Amino acid sequence: MAHGFLESFDKRLTVRSAGTDASGKLNEKAVKAMKEIGIDISHHTSDPVEKYLDEEWDFVITVCGGANENCPAFIGKVKHRLHIGFDDPSHVVGTEEFIWSEFIRVREEIKEGFYKLYKDEIEPQL
Repeated sequence: MAHGFLESFDKRLTVRSAGTDASGKLNEKAVKAMKEIGIDISHHTSDPVEKYLDEEWDFVITVCGGANENCPAFIGKVKHRLHIGFDDPSHVVGTEEFIWSEFIRVREEIKEGFYKLYKDEIEPQL
């Protein structure tokens, strides 16, 4: 979801997302939650973080709990390494209504957190 928001804030950004435990497919509830607000992430991929380790990045940002601790060291040049933590709604248990409400809650938290990052840190560097 963070990837989708960053691209929606500024089309000039090159955004990649990867996970320390990538499944190869996106969570359908995350795709649906983003589509609900007009952002299509269905074409995004779930890549292993190792795919991007040797590349140069302005920002490497971890977003889910254990990702910050488990993210391997990037060999390539990284200007800023940040952690902006959010609950992972894919781990929520309960009724379908509760699970969906958690996807929406986290989506909104990600939107707010990444918009602030974009306005405060990224946009001034463009």
